[in-house]
Amino acid sequence: QLVESGGGSVQAGGSLRLSCTVSGDIIFTYFMGWFRQAPGKEREKVAIIDTDGTTNYADSVKGRFTISQDNSKNTLYLQMNNLKPEDTAMYYCQATQSVAALGLVGLGFWGRGTQVTVS
Repeated sequence: QLVESGGGSVQAGGSLRLSCTVSGDIIFTYFMGWFRQAPGKEREKVAIIDTDGTTNYADSVKGRFTISQDNSKNTLYLQMNNLKPEDTAMYYCQATQSVAALGLVGLGFWGRGTQVTVS
């Protein structure tokens, strides 16, 4: 039910915008988030948006990334600016009814991911 797109290869300092298309109406009532996983590392939170629009970011991306959603398009976005090599990872979006389930693989709905590579 979640499909990510927009990943790619960019040079350091560049920008990308990731999209997560959500089927059904879950974008209206679910917590939504972006997570990433680099090879050999655990999946980590990037940004979360609450049902009331409240956002929360990992310290490593504050001021560079922006999470947003367009309910009319059933789409979650992640605008990534001033990308750094350490941002290289597979990026996933998640939707969950429980804030406690955010970031927990196997809970809620997950997309298959989109690869971001920064050199």
